[in-house]
Amino acid sequence: MSAVALVPARAGSQRVPGKNVRELAGHPLLAYSIAAARESGVFDSVVVSTDSEEIAAAARRYGAEVPGLRPAELAAATSPDVAWVTHVMASRDEEIFGILRPTSPFRSAATIRRAFEQLVALGERADSIRAVELVRQHPFKMWVLDGELMRPFVDQPAKGVPYHSMQYQALPQIYAQNSSLELAWSRVLEGKPSIAGARVAPFLTEGAEGLTIDYPDDFARAEQLVASGEAQLPRIEIAYAGS
Repeated sequence: MSAVALVPARAGSQRVPGKNVRELAGHPLLAYSIAAARESGVFDSVVVSTDSEEIAAAARRYGAEVPGLRPAELAAATSPDVAWVTHVMASRDEEIFGILRPTSPFRSAATIRRAFEQLVALGERADSIRAVELVRQHPFKMWVLDGELMRPFVDQPAKGVPYHSMQYQALPQIYAQNSSLELAWSRVLEGKPSIAGARVAPFLTEGAEGLTIDYPDDFARAEQLVASGEAQLPRIEIAYAGS
């Protein structure tokens, strides 16, 4: 079963500037996604898609391929993932592609193998598999500002206790996607391209493997997990002295 790991690492992060090459435990963040992908043994190639020469140099140092820089029109803050994935996969023929975002450094080789085996076992019953976790901030307790007042984001029941006044345990279980991983059969790129297809299966992340670095305090949390030994990063063998 041929597969390729795609690591997206554009330069223009707004919430955490430079996050893809920001150092965590002595290595740039994207190094951990490359290391986990290589160690997993399920991918024939690990490809980094970036619009930055600095990021490309770091990616190659850690063993990834960078087949040219991503065009600027595919590297804007609002550019959809399907655009750069289609761009990379146009010259490839693997049966499966995985998206491993640098923002989930605690995703391990074992995590990837577990997800890969799940997708392959599902076969035709699923187009893709995506990492999810139980929500902490339940959407039934969210609000939309409406002038001087606010209204529930979710329509409320006509009778009984409003959702926003119920205990969390009484609400339906809802899962939010995190950045840990996405794996898909390459057939989803045919016709009207998609990175997920119509039939998406859940991959339930465990502990820190689902941690996503989207904000500065997330980076601080990652550093704390490493320092305390509560979570382990993928093993990296080479020394690093910056780009």
